[in-house]
Amino acid sequence: MSVHSWRELPRTATHLIGASPEFERRFIATLNDPNTNAGTVIATIGCTHGSSHPEYPFATCYEVEVNEAFEDNRYWHEAIARYKVPAASERDIALLPWLRPDVWKFQTQGVAVPALYYYDGSTQKPLTNSAGDYFEGLSVDEAQQKVTIQSNRQNFPSALAAAVTNCVNDGNYLGFAQDGVKVQGISGEQAVESVNGQEVRYWKITSELLCRQSGWSLLLPDVGFNYIDGGVKKRADVEGPDGEQVASANPIALNGSGGKQAGATLPAILTRRVYKRISMSQYFGTPPS
Repeated sequence: MSVHSWRELPRTATHLIGASPEFERRFIATLNDPNTNAGTVIATIGCTHGSSHPEYPFATCYEVEVNEAFEDNRYWHEAIARYKVPAASERDIALLPWLRPDVWKFQTQGVAVPALYYYDGSTQKPLTNSAGDYFEGLSVDEAQQKVTIQSNRQNFPSALAAAVTNCVNDGNYLGFAQDGVKVQGISGEQAVESVNGQEVRYWKITSELLCRQSGWSLLLPDVGFNYIDGGVKKRADVEGPDGEQVASANPIALNGSGGKQAGATLPAILTRRVYKRISMSQYFGTPPS
Protein backbone atom coordinates (compact mmCIF):
# COMPACT_ATOMS: atom_id res chain seq x y z
CA MET A 1 0.00 0.00 0.00
CA SER A 2 1.55 3.28 -1.12
CA VAL A 3 0.93 6.64 -2.74
CA HIS A 4 1.84 6.82 -6.45
CA SER A 5 1.73 10.62 -6.66
CA TRP A 6 0.03 13.64 -5.20
CA ARG A 7 -0.72 17.25 -6.09
CA GLU A 8 -1.72 20.27 -4.07
CA LEU A 9 -4.76 22.39 -4.94
CA PRO A 10 -4.81 26.20 -4.47
CA ARG A 11 -4.38 27.19 -0.84
CA THR A 12 -6.97 29.19 1.11
CA ALA A 13 -6.78 31.54 4.09
CA THR A 14 -9.39 33.04 6.42
CA HIS A 15 -8.84 36.06 8.67
CA LEU A 16 -11.62 37.59 10.76
CA ILE A 17 -11.30 40.90 12.61
CA GLY A 18 -10.25 40.22 16.19
CA ALA A 19 -9.19 36.64 15.42
CA SER A 20 -6.00 34.94 14.31
CA PRO A 21 -5.74 33.85 10.66
CA GLU A 22 -6.40 30.25 9.67
CA PHE A 23 -5.09 28.45 6.59
CA GLU A 24 -6.10 25.36 4.66
CA ARG A 25 -4.23 23.17 2.19
CA ARG A 26 -5.93 20.51 0.05
CA PHE A 27 -4.22 17.62 -1.71
CA ILE A 28 -5.26 14.90 -4.12
CA ALA A 29 -3.27 11.67 -3.72
CA THR A 30 -3.23 8.96 -6.37
CA LEU A 31 -2.81 5.50 -4.83
CA ASN A 32 -1.23 2.30 -6.07
CA ASP A 33 -3.62 0.39 -3.83
CA PRO A 34 -7.11 1.68 -2.92
CA ASN A 35 -6.69 0.14 0.54
CA THR A 36 -3.80 2.47 1.43
CA ASN A 37 -4.49 3.85 4.91
CA ALA A 38 -4.89 7.52 5.81
CA GLY A 39 -1.67 7.55 7.85
CA THR A 40 0.38 6.66 4.78
CA VAL A 41 -1.27 9.47 2.78
CA ILE A 42 -0.59 12.03 5.53
CA ALA A 43 3.03 10.92 5.94
CA THR A 44 3.64 11.11 2.19
CA ILE A 45 2.38 14.66 1.74
CA GLY A 46 4.19 15.72 4.94
CA CYS A 47 1.38 17.52 6.77
CA THR A 48 1.79 16.07 10.26
CA HIS A 49 0.39 17.51 13.48
CA GLY A 50 2.52 20.41 14.68
CA SER A 51 4.26 21.02 11.33
CA SER A 52 4.53 24.62 10.07
CA HIS A 53 2.75 26.13 7.09
CA PRO A 54 5.21 26.50 4.17
CA GLU A 55 4.34 30.19 3.59
CA TYR A 56 3.39 31.24 7.11
CA PRO A 57 5.73 29.46 9.55
CA PHE A 58 3.99 31.03 12.56
CA ALA A 59 0.95 28.84 11.81
CA THR A 60 1.04 25.14 12.73
CA CYS A 61 -0.99 22.18 11.57
CA TYR A 62 -3.63 21.26 14.14
CA GLU A 63 -5.97 19.05 12.06
CA VAL A 64 -5.60 16.69 9.11
CA GLU A 65 -8.61 15.15 7.36
CA VAL A 66 -8.49 12.38 4.74
CA ASN A 67 -11.51 11.63 2.52
CA GLU A 68 -11.46 8.37 0.62
CA ALA A 69 -12.75 7.77 -2.93
CA PHE A 70 -12.52 11.39 -4.03
CA GLU A 71 -15.08 12.00 -6.81
CA ASP A 72 -16.05 8.33 -6.44
CA ASN A 73 -12.61 7.15 -7.55
CA ARG A 74 -11.23 4.64 -5.03
CA TYR A 75 -7.68 5.36 -6.22
CA TRP A 76 -7.96 9.04 -5.31
CA HIS A 77 -7.89 10.30 -1.74
CA GLU A 78 -8.38 13.91 -0.67
CA ALA A 79 -6.30 15.23 2.23
CA ILE A 80 -7.09 18.52 3.97
CA ALA A 81 -4.56 20.12 6.33
CA ARG A 82 -5.72 23.00 8.54
CA TYR A 83 -3.36 25.48 10.18
CA LYS A 84 -3.76 28.18 12.82
CA VAL A 85 -1.69 30.41 15.05
CA PRO A 86 -1.41 28.50 18.34
CA ALA A 87 -2.51 30.19 21.54
CA ALA A 88 0.12 30.90 24.21
CA SER A 89 -0.93 27.75 26.07
CA GLU A 90 -0.54 25.67 22.90
CA ARG A 91 2.81 26.93 21.57
CA ASP A 92 4.97 24.54 23.51
CA ILE A 93 2.52 21.65 23.45
CA ALA A 94 4.17 18.33 22.74
CA LEU A 95 2.78 15.63 20.51
CA LEU A 96 3.26 13.00 23.21
CA PRO A 97 0.62 13.75 25.90
CA TRP A 98 2.88 13.10 28.92
CA LEU A 99 5.42 15.68 27.68
CA ARG A 100 2.86 18.50 27.80
CA PRO A 101 2.97 20.95 30.71
CA ASP A 102 0.50 20.63 33.57
CA VAL A 103 -2.57 22.87 33.53
CA TRP A 104 -3.40 24.71 36.78
CA LYS A 105 -6.82 25.98 37.83
CA PHE A 106 -7.58 28.12 40.91
CA GLN A 107 -10.95 28.63 42.56
CA THR A 108 -11.61 30.60 45.76
CA GLN A 109 -14.58 29.78 47.97
CA GLY A 110 -15.73 30.09 51.58
CA VAL A 111 -15.49 27.29 54.15
CA ALA A 112 -16.76 27.01 57.75
CA VAL A 113 -14.12 26.78 60.50
CA PRO A 114 -14.45 26.94 64.31
CA ALA A 115 -14.99 30.50 65.57
CA LEU A 116 -12.32 31.29 68.18
CA TYR A 117 -11.59 34.98 67.56
CA TYR A 118 -13.38 38.19 66.65
CA TYR A 119 -12.26 41.69 65.64
CA ASP A 120 -12.65 44.62 68.02
CA GLY A 121 -11.84 47.41 65.57
CA SER A 122 -8.56 46.19 64.09
CA THR A 123 -7.62 44.12 67.15
CA GLN A 124 -8.23 40.37 67.13
CA LYS A 125 -9.57 39.07 70.46
CA PRO A 126 -10.74 35.67 71.78
CA LEU A 127 -14.42 35.01 71.06
CA THR A 128 -15.70 34.31 74.62
CA ASN A 129 -18.52 35.33 76.86
CA SER A 130 -18.04 37.89 79.61
CA ALA A 131 -16.82 35.16 81.99
CA GLY A 132 -14.08 34.09 79.55
CA ASP A 133 -15.74 30.87 78.36
CA TYR A 134 -15.60 29.96 74.68
CA PHE A 135 -18.87 29.47 72.87
CA GLU A 136 -19.35 25.88 71.73
CA GLY A 137 -20.30 24.94 68.18
CA LEU A 138 -19.84 28.38 66.61
CA SER A 139 -18.29 28.53 63.15
CA VAL A 140 -17.25 31.28 60.78
CA ASP A 141 -16.44 31.43 57.07
CA GLU A 142 -12.92 31.97 55.82
CA ALA A 143 -11.39 31.93 52.33
CA GLN A 144 -10.38 28.56 50.96
CA GLN A 145 -8.63 28.16 47.63
CA LYS A 146 -9.15 25.02 45.57
CA VAL A 147 -6.27 24.21 43.23
CA THR A 148 -6.77 21.64 40.47
CA ILE A 149 -3.75 20.37 38.50
CA GLN A 150 -4.44 18.55 35.23
CA SER A 151 -1.51 16.45 34.00
CA ASN A 152 -0.80 13.58 31.65
CA ARG A 153 1.30 10.56 32.61
CA GLN A 154 2.25 7.29 30.94
CA ASN A 155 1.09 5.37 34.04
CA PHE A 156 -1.18 6.18 36.98
CA PRO A 157 1.00 7.04 40.02
CA SER A 158 -0.95 4.92 42.51
CA ALA A 159 1.89 4.70 45.05
CA LEU A 160 2.39 8.47 44.95
CA ALA A 161 -1.33 9.13 45.32
CA ALA A 162 -1.51 6.94 48.43
CA ALA A 163 1.64 8.51 49.91
CA VAL A 164 0.74 12.20 49.58
CA THR A 165 -3.06 12.30 50.00
CA ASN A 166 -3.98 14.10 53.25
CA CYS A 167 -0.48 15.59 53.57
CA VAL A 168 0.25 19.30 54.12
CA ASN A 169 3.01 21.61 52.90
CA ASP A 170 6.26 21.72 54.86
CA GLY A 171 6.99 25.33 53.86
CA ASN A 172 5.54 28.32 52.05
CA TYR A 173 3.68 27.13 48.94
CA LEU A 174 1.40 29.00 46.52
CA GLY A 175 1.46 31.96 48.88
CA PHE A 176 0.28 29.95 51.91
CA ALA A 177 2.33 29.40 55.05
CA GLN A 178 3.43 26.01 56.38
CA ASP A 179 0.49 23.61 56.96
CA GLY A 180 -1.83 25.81 54.89
CA VAL A 181 -2.08 23.52 51.82
CA LYS A 182 -3.52 19.99 51.95
CA VAL A 183 -3.59 17.30 49.27
CA GLN A 184 -7.24 16.30 48.95
CA GLY A 185 -6.71 13.52 46.44
CA ILE A 186 -5.31 12.34 43.11
CA SER A 187 -7.51 10.69 40.49
CA GLY A 188 -6.93 9.48 36.95
CA GLU A 189 -8.61 8.03 33.90
CA GLN A 190 -7.26 6.29 30.82
CA ALA A 191 -7.21 8.19 27.54
CA VAL A 192 -6.11 7.55 23.97
CA GLU A 193 -5.03 9.84 21.13
CA SER A 194 -3.96 9.37 17.55
CA VAL A 195 -0.64 11.14 16.98
CA ASN A 196 0.45 11.15 13.35
CA GLY A 197 -1.39 7.92 12.71
CA GLN A 198 -0.12 6.15 15.84
CA GLU A 199 -2.36 5.21 18.76
CA VAL A 200 -1.03 6.66 22.02
CA ARG A 201 -2.49 5.55 25.35
CA TYR A 202 -1.88 7.47 28.56
CA TRP A 203 -3.47 8.60 31.84
CA LYS A 204 -5.17 11.93 32.52
CA ILE A 205 -4.34 12.79 36.14
CA THR A 206 -6.24 15.27 38.32
CA SER A 207 -4.62 16.43 41.57
CA GLU A 208 -6.67 18.53 43.98
CA LEU A 209 -5.19 20.77 46.68
CA LEU A 210 -7.08 22.86 49.26
CA CYS A 211 -5.48 25.98 50.75
CA ARG A 212 -6.73 27.64 53.93
CA GLN A 213 -5.82 30.94 55.54
CA SER A 214 -5.80 29.49 59.06
CA GLY A 215 -4.07 26.28 57.99
CA TRP A 216 -5.04 22.66 58.53
CA SER A 217 -3.86 22.22 62.12
CA LEU A 218 -6.51 21.87 64.82
CA LEU A 219 -6.97 24.94 67.06
CA LEU A 220 -8.30 23.77 70.42
CA PRO A 221 -9.06 25.80 73.57
CA ASP A 222 -6.98 24.26 76.35
CA VAL A 223 -9.74 23.35 78.82
CA GLY A 224 -10.44 20.19 80.81
CA PHE A 225 -11.71 18.60 84.01
CA ASN A 226 -8.18 17.72 85.17
CA TYR A 227 -4.95 19.66 85.59
CA ILE A 228 -1.30 18.97 86.43
CA ASP A 229 0.11 20.15 89.76
CA GLY A 230 3.67 19.22 90.71
CA GLY A 231 3.70 16.45 88.12
CA VAL A 232 0.50 14.93 89.52
CA LYS A 233 -2.81 14.90 87.68
CA LYS A 234 -5.59 16.26 89.85
CA ARG A 235 -9.34 16.69 89.43
CA ALA A 236 -10.38 20.29 88.89
CA ASP A 237 -12.44 21.56 91.78
CA VAL A 238 -14.39 24.65 92.66
CA GLU A 239 -15.76 26.12 95.85
CA GLY A 240 -19.14 24.69 96.80
CA PRO A 241 -22.06 26.53 98.41
CA ASP A 242 -20.74 25.77 101.91
CA GLY A 243 -17.18 26.79 101.12
CA GLU A 244 -15.94 23.24 100.61
CA GLN A 245 -14.02 22.17 97.48
CA VAL A 246 -16.09 20.04 95.09
CA ALA A 247 -15.37 18.60 91.65
CA SER A 248 -16.01 21.14 88.95
CA ALA A 249 -19.03 20.41 86.74
CA ASN A 250 -17.48 22.45 83.92
CA PRO A 251 -14.03 22.28 82.31
CA ILE A 252 -11.53 24.81 83.59
CA ALA A 253 -9.03 26.94 81.69
CA LEU A 254 -5.53 25.48 81.34
CA ASN A 255 -2.28 27.24 80.51
CA GLY A 256 -1.01 25.06 77.62
CA SER A 257 1.27 23.04 79.92
CA GLY A 258 -1.40 21.22 81.89
CA GLY A 259 -1.60 23.69 84.76
CA LYS A 260 -4.48 25.93 85.82
CA GLN A 261 -4.73 29.37 84.32
CA ALA A 262 -4.36 31.93 87.08
CA GLY A 263 -7.44 33.95 87.96
CA ALA A 264 -9.79 34.74 85.09
CA THR A 265 -7.12 34.38 82.43
CA LEU A 266 -8.44 32.86 79.21
CA PRO A 267 -7.38 29.31 78.32
CA ALA A 268 -4.47 28.82 75.98
CA ILE A 269 -5.19 27.83 72.35
CA LEU A 270 -3.47 24.57 71.43
CA THR A 271 -2.26 24.01 67.87
CA ARG A 272 -2.23 20.33 66.94
CA ARG A 273 -1.02 19.19 63.51
CA VAL A 274 -2.64 15.89 62.51
CA TYR A 275 -1.35 15.61 58.92
CA LYS A 276 2.08 14.59 57.64
CA ARG A 277 4.23 17.31 56.03
CA ILE A 278 5.72 16.96 52.53
CA SER A 279 7.46 19.19 50.01
CA MET A 280 4.59 20.20 47.72
CA SER A 281 6.85 21.67 45.03
CA GLN A 282 8.74 18.37 44.80
CA TYR A 283 5.57 16.44 43.97
CA PHE A 284 3.44 19.01 42.13
CA GLY A 285 5.84 21.72 40.96
CA THR A 286 4.61 25.31 40.68
CA PRO A 287 2.25 27.00 38.22
CA PRO A 288 3.81 28.75 35.20
CA SER A 289 4.27 32.48 35.55
